[in-house]
Amino acid sequence: MSGVDKAELQRIAQQVELNRQRMESIEQQMSRLEQIRLDQLQTIETLSAIPDSGAKGAMIPLGSGVQIVADIPPKTGAVIDIGSRVQAEKPLEEAIEILTKRTEEILDIMNKMKIEFSSIEETTISLANVFNEQIASLQPEINEEIPEKNTQLQANTPNKNPRKKRKRGTELTLDD
Repeated sequence: MSGVDKAELQRIAQQVELNRQRMESIEQQMSRLEQIRLDQLQTIETLSAIPDSGAKGAMIPLGSGVQIVADIPPKTGAVIDIGSRVQAEKPLEEAIEILTKRTEEILDIMNKMKIEFSSIEETTISLANVFNEQIASLQPEINEEIPEKNTQLQANTPNKNPRKKRKRGTELTLDD
């Protein structure tokens, strides 16, 4: 096998591995984005369920399975992050609009990531096929080299213990 072939095979194998790592990273990012999207959809649903007249004894989740009972006054607003960790109170309808836009943005990002993932996947499959083809083309060379080396080894090594052939059905002796 020539040095160029080995170097090319190593380069292809490294590229395939890098692509697989990128694909894993994209999958992880998409999983996190999906979780955020589901959280936003749940929040939109919750905000939409608050009646204009308010609510008495509403249970507000704080996290970790803890909720607090609170009264929600009529025509209340929601405090929402408007960017750069700046929060502002907005009317419920406006908070719902903001969350809906964010959800759409996440879907757009996820669609772009799916396209990127597909592109990387196609490239990886193509590289893997090239790698396999090159390995397959090298197999005959390797198989040709091995018998030549085996015959050379057999010719160079004298047979120190010529074995006697046994007839079938004979018992083993200490010489065997």
